[in-house]
Amino acid sequence: MVRFGLIGYGLWGRHHAAAIKGAPGAELAAIACGDGASAAAAREAHPDVPLYTDYRQLLAQSDIDAVDVVVPNHLHCEIGTAALDAGKDVLLEKPMALTVAECDHLIAAARRNGRVLTIGHEFRLSSQWGALKTIIEAGDIGTPLYANVSLFRFPYRPGSGSWRYEPGKVGSWTLEEPVHFFDSLMWYFEAWGDPVSVLSIGSSKSRDAGMSDNFTSIVRWPGALYAVVTQTLAGFEHHHVMEIVGTEGSIRTWWSGTMDRTREPAFEIKVQRRGRKACETLKVAPSGELFELEEELRRAVTAFRERKPIVPGEEARKRIIVCLEAERSLMEGTELALAY
Repeated sequence: MVRFGLIGYGLWGRHHAAAIKGAPGAELAAIACGDGASAAAAREAHPDVPLYTDYRQLLAQSDIDAVDVVVPNHLHCEIGTAALDAGKDVLLEKPMALTVAECDHLIAAARRNGRVLTIGHEFRLSSQWGALKTIIEAGDIGTPLYANVSLFRFPYRPGSGSWRYEPGKVGSWTLEEPVHFFDSLMWYFEAWGDPVSVLSIGSSKSRDAGMSDNFTSIVRWPGALYAVVTQTLAGFEHHHVMEIVGTEGSIRTWWSGTMDRTREPAFEIKVQRRGRKACETLKVAPSGELFELEEELRRAVTAFRERKPIVPGEEARKRIIVCLEAERSLMEGTELALAY
């Protein structure tokens, strides 16, 4: 068994706890909570699991093999590094960190301690979003030329102490959801290299910098390939669309739910493959955050056993760079070259 310590028991941390318990070969060995309310909820849901209110006490528990870190963004580097230095493998929720320097700090900690650090970009593990990678790699749409990612959703939940609405704690809203989209596109198109530039525009309801209710980026790759990533946090429900066009075909997929964490979403993938005049609708297993989280924890057990991360820190670091430069492009009103 891989014995997991869970650090963070907010709304998303509670789902992580359930996913750990449901993952073959995993055991929930301890929970560290950030406040009394979350500790009371953890104690009620998991009465037989050791509970701490200081994550350092959890890290001192010698029989814990791995730590699942599900805390506000500004604590990712501090707690992730401490877990690695305590000799634990680490599954760290996205975004990896708030700065490139913090990403480098985490990567260095994993290397010097010989531990596995994997970042929670769970879209890669989706029956729906992951299927696009298979289609593209098979050459079914030829060479990718264009992608469009669109999200129309309800405003972000505030989180404990309203951390998602504090710039110093969230970093920026680009690091909350667009980081998923940048990761997916860079993963799909990795055979064509890393993006070379980004141009952003946005607007907000008189919020602080980095908190755009409406946000759009154009990301360019070497050659003709480019992508549009756009979202609004001023909508309702949760509606996500992705369209990819290649020289020989195209893909269109969408996901809709009244909430982002639903087990009853509506979704579809349509593909027009190379040499076909009509599109086809693919059959895939249910898709959504909760399903992908469960798959992530199943694969994390294997990743830690085999000493190979699902999403290495070196890859996740590049996504942070794109997010930060996309945000800077918005503030400066200009297209920026990307350097990694």
